[in-house]
Amino acid sequence: MKIHEYQAKALFRSYGIPAPADQLATTPEDVRKAAEHFGTVVAVKAQVHVGGRGKAGGIKVVKNADEAFEAGQRILGMDIKGITVKKVSVVESSAEIEKEAYLGIILDRAIKGITFICSAEGGVDIEEVAATMPDKIITFSSTSRDFPEDEARAVAGQLFNDETKADAVLNIMRGLFKLFVEKDCSLAEINPLVVNSRGDVVALDGKINFDDNALFRQPDILALRDMDEEDPNEIEAKEKGLSFIQLDGEIGCMVNGAGLAMATMDMIKFYGGEPANFLDVGGSSSPEKVIHAFKLLMSNPKIKAILINIFGGITRCDDIARGILESFKHIDIQLPVVIRLSGTNAEEGMALLEGAPLVTADTFGNAVQTAIRLANGEAA
Repeated sequence: MKIHEYQAKALFRSYGIPAPADQLATTPEDVRKAAEHFGTVVAVKAQVHVGGRGKAGGIKVVKNADEAFEAGQRILGMDIKGITVKKVSVVESSAEIEKEAYLGIILDRAIKGITFICSAEGGVDIEEVAATMPDKIITFSSTSRDFPEDEARAVAGQLFNDETKADAVLNIMRGLFKLFVEKDCSLAEINPLVVNSRGDVVALDGKINFDDNALFRQPDILALRDMDEEDPNEIEAKEKGLSFIQLDGEIGCMVNGAGLAMATMDMIKFYGGEPANFLDVGGSSSPEKVIHAFKLLMSNPKIKAILINIFGGITRCDDIARGILESFKHIDIQLPVVIRLSGTNAEEGMALLEGAPLVTADTFGNAVQTAIRLANGEAA
């Protein structure tokens, strides 16, 4: 689960991490009032769950309330990567930035622990820094819930190349780590972490993601969820017991098991296609789940072919087949459908599908290549 920048900075402050004061606004007049309240230079920042706001024109530094009002008019209602801006944060900006750095923490599954990612190059995409200046990235980790004091202390003075700021940076690292652990985060990022003209070390921007599987024990975090920012299909899929993520391709995928779903998307890319989604119908799929999965796929106008790739373990292939047949009865499926069934009750499943308006494939590779050809308007 993602939250907005203004929410992330409120959490920062609650954990002793300095962050500029801000006010949320949903109308240009609210923006004006917030600017008047601060009485200084302010930044008007779009609040959306995507990156690249600055490049899209979603961040504007203004000098007075009238300019703030105009910025609010421009930014509210703006489309940024397919998301409409419905709220902005008006951020106090009373001091000039002297230096910028990057400080982030991620859940590192490779080491079954928590990894700090730090860089003296702040204010830009950390992926870009890693690709072009990998020597500028510093990492250290903890495989427990204990703050890695020694490693953090060794890095704290390097971020701004200034040992006089080391204690302030170290305190921010401690607060960020405590927040990360206590709130079940998967990512916590300050970019940029800055030294301003007063010599203060401040979190100027923030991003926090949370582990969905831990939200049951984080009611205060769950309350921050902004349903307007989430894909309605993904919300509906979760309610129906499906794991679904929308992508931009033309091959609709229906698969059982997250690992096979990932492998299916990889195979589609390998053969030159583009997957339209990640869709895991689960390990014990009822026919009803398959019907819901078809409805999700058919709601995407970009899809040109549907690939069903099932390896039956706990999942029974005949259950999948019954769901497919029911789907053809209740849904007007005009797209070509390719299916590969293997594993538990695969023969029974294929027998049930005999005569159905779909194309069968005997191997994983054949199924993917057939779906790509059909999506391209070629013969199976």
